[in-house]
Amino acid sequence: MLNDEQIIAKYGQPGDVTQLTKLLLPYPMRIAWKPEATVNSIQCHRLIANPLSNVFADLKDYYGYEAIKQLGIDLYGGCVNVRLMRGSKTKWSRHSWGIAIDLSPELNQLKWKEPQAQFSAPIYKEMIDIFYKHGFLSYGREKDFDWMHMEIAT
Repeated sequence: MLNDEQIIAKYGQPGDVTQLTKLLLPYPMRIAWKPEATVNSIQCHRLIANPLSNVFADLKDYYGYEAIKQLGIDLYGGCVNVRLMRGSKTKWSRHSWGIAIDLSPELNQLKWKEPQAQFSAPIYKEMIDIFYKHGFLSYGREKDFDWMHMEIAT
């Protein structure tokens, strides 16, 4: 897990919009708080665009689009959100750089642990493994909370 100094050295200052890029998705994602609405692209840090694109391609190859929808893997909870970490007065959220993504937040709430969190179920192991394969980590797997959250690890 990167600390703030390492993140700033590699990804720049939090909220720097010049570092963001538009990532075209290989399948539509539903907006988690408004699932009838979909997006075909998201914004993320330019340095994670390729690995994140590879994650989505591998998810589609492994599960197929219909299973992705049924499992809620397509419920987009956000990537870029310039803010402090919840409960902190000094530390920036990884979303401030656009180097983290949240999926299916309603069923993977921040403080939910295994087995309550959706993504802690065995059927999601491959999903999390795919994120790791492309340089991301899961707070759920690492800390057993915030199972919705995947962030770049390098």
